[in-house]
Amino acid sequence: MQLSQPTPAPCCAEGNRTAAAGLILQPGVNGRLQFPLAPDQPCRGADAAPAPAGPEQKPGYELCSFVAGFLDTAAGPIPRIKTGLDRSDHLGTVLARVGVNRARYRIAPGLYAVGKPDPEAPVLVTANYKLTFDALRRELGGMNAWLLVLDTRGVNVWCSAGKGILNAAEIVRRIRSSRLDQVVRRREIIVPQLAANGVCAREVKKASGFRVIWGPIRARDLKAFIQAGHRADPAMRRVTFDLRERLVLIPVEIYLLKKPTLWVLAALFVLSGLGSSIFSFSAAMERGWMAALACALGVCSGAVAVPALLPWIPGRAFAVKGALAGIPAALLVSLICWSRIGLGGHLALWLWTLTVSSVLAMNFTGATPFTSPSGVEKEMRRAIPLQIGAAVLAAVCWIGSNLTG
Repeated sequence: MQLSQPTPAPCCAEGNRTAAAGLILQPGVNGRLQFPLAPDQPCRGADAAPAPAGPEQKPGYELCSFVAGFLDTAAGPIPRIKTGLDRSDHLGTVLARVGVNRARYRIAPGLYAVGKPDPEAPVLVTANYKLTFDALRRELGGMNAWLLVLDTRGVNVWCSAGKGILNAAEIVRRIRSSRLDQVVRRREIIVPQLAANGVCAREVKKASGFRVIWGPIRARDLKAFIQAGHRADPAMRRVTFDLRERLVLIPVEIYLLKKPTLWVLAALFVLSGLGSSIFSFSAAMERGWMAALACALGVCSGAVAVPALLPWIPGRAFAVKGALAGIPAALLVSLICWSRIGLGGHLALWLWTLTVSSVLAMNFTGATPFTSPSGVEKEMRRAIPLQIGAAVLAAVCWIGSNLTG
């Protein structure tokens, strides 16, 4: 659903937005909006009355499901969030994991409260990507804390820091707009360690007066980190990428293939019908399913087998790992199609399977902690020409096998 962007009213100065965080105040389907307030939308309409203190006093508005109420502070009412996830949160997680509405799965940036924090409670900084926000609040049960949610455009902490979206300027901007200095006495904020590649702690301190404390990598370690006086053991600083963490990324990789796959299958159908009679529909039907099978098994090896078996597949380059993982798939394609096509056809299916697997494995580089931007760029310069060449050769062999068949 496309949200309208009304002109901000004078009442919506930057410092007044905090009271609207977690509230839905713009009309949508059936008079209700299904997404949290966007950071650049006004906190209320030009003619609306001042926001009341409690969610039960908001006729005509829908409260976000994760907001339990409001906490009065010197900076105005602050949304108090739940630490337990409900059915809508779990459904949103599943949809985001498979890529549905992933780019818009975000919450309004601003200051939130967990439990009943006082001015001495810790301030935790996070991104406004809903998956990140949910992962954090789920681990804060029984705690009293403040959550300073940054506008990272719906991108997680590590990626937004790498893109330069999560930076010192955004932290300072959110500290000022939420009037954090009026809410807490301790001039400290706990920033995730994974944001260190984008945030200069010295700049934050100089511009806002708040000292950055680098928190642990995982949200589940926050309680122990705070109880230990902000000391992290080596395990809290170590990035992991175990089997579960790799497998959870597979659904979205497959979901993102839906559009290009339709075009690829259409092209394979046309190529399968080309021959001595220019184009044969019957040949396209007889041979098209074999090309589609090679494509499908290439997807399985490149987008499923490579993430699952990543540490054990030889080689450092992901393009090479994908090609190696595609060999069993190519063998299976040849076994299934053994008596239906000649040598040229088998060579084409082999090349196509290995190419698809290699391309999709290389696409996985952006989801791993194993790579660097410079390393990925170097690999792409070497691998993409070879992949294009293999795909062209596969097409030539596939058409040629129909001419000689």
